[in-house]
Amino acid sequence: MKPFAHLEKEIQEWKAAGTFRPLTEIESEQGARVVIRGKEVVQLSSNNYLGLTNHPRLKKAALEAVEQYGAGTGSVRTIAGTFSMHEQFEKRLAQFKHTEAALVFQSGFTSNVGVVASILTDEDVVISDELNHASIIDGIRLTKAKRRIYRHNDMDDLEKALKETQDSRVRLVVTDGVFSMDGDIAPLPQIVELCEKYDALVMVDDAHASGVLGKNGRGTVDHYGLHGRVHIQVGTLSKAIGVLGGYVAGAQVLRDYLIHRARPFLFSTSHPPAVTAACNAALDVLLEEPELIDRLWENTRFFKEGLNKLGFDTAGSETPITPVIVGDDALAMKLSDELFERGVYAQGIVYPTVPKGKARIRTIVTASHTKEDLQFCLDAFEQAAKKLGIL
Repeated sequence: MKPFAHLEKEIQEWKAAGTFRPLTEIESEQGARVVIRGKEVVQLSSNNYLGLTNHPRLKKAALEAVEQYGAGTGSVRTIAGTFSMHEQFEKRLAQFKHTEAALVFQSGFTSNVGVVASILTDEDVVISDELNHASIIDGIRLTKAKRRIYRHNDMDDLEKALKETQDSRVRLVVTDGVFSMDGDIAPLPQIVELCEKYDALVMVDDAHASGVLGKNGRGTVDHYGLHGRVHIQVGTLSKAIGVLGGYVAGAQVLRDYLIHRARPFLFSTSHPPAVTAACNAALDVLLEEPELIDRLWENTRFFKEGLNKLGFDTAGSETPITPVIVGDDALAMKLSDELFERGVYAQGIVYPTVPKGKARIRTIVTASHTKEDLQFCLDAFEQAAKKLGIL
């Protein structure tokens, strides 16, 4: 018996379809331009929205923390791995998010899984947007609660789900704040109003809104002025914040419960000092250098307008995430390869990450890009798409 024949067969099918891709090795720091296979290219695929991965204040804080506290913590938070810096950062984070408390997890993925899988029972129901992130979907799979999926941003379908589940003990409505593949923003005010009408909890995953939307990057709750009306805010520390991890912000009782019942928190070693110190420094940057967010949005408008003028379908994106819809999986990958040949790294995204027939190049503009970088990318998109018959 060949032990992994079934996996090899599937991989060969991906290769035949033109969708198999090895991991890309970056040979430089993560910036507006990176080196891949010895070639400098403009980076359009990272989540480094504000350029904080190599910000001097974050690097300095990380180095000082290693010198003072060491390379690691040696334990999970609930045994011997909670340093004073962890607690101090979480208090600052809660203050930043205008919530009672916050709790840091090892990643945004584990934050979502930890919340959804731990706070609901078979007496409850979770109601989720059909385009929510995979971590929310996996959290739902791990809970014993009933589940109801509503059509993307369809408030009539959400209200129908709320009406149909009124006999449940708790109803938790979960939505991305910014949807990671299409770049659209959830209609959070309408979601909150419906949840208040039908007495349901609201949870928002702000992975792609943290550091991007709201005053100083506080996210979609701040963007819409809904403080105190959203029960659970989840976010990431690895995208605009530039480091690693995820967080849950909300009531103190929620934090206390998650510490005792959220399995990803209970069974994972705490963040090393360098990570926590760098995340703390990132909050300083958000509060003291708001011009980075202004530059991010200025670059976003420039690039989005350029793509639309060329005739590309950008799926109605409202944020720095701007998809270029191609449709066919293999063609999207060919476009990605053509862009690389012209000096632009922009990854193709295909099924199962996006639905069949919706393959795309997913671009993310950052504050670190110059107008010259972005115009270079627009020219490359035009040339590559014309060569492949897309334009």
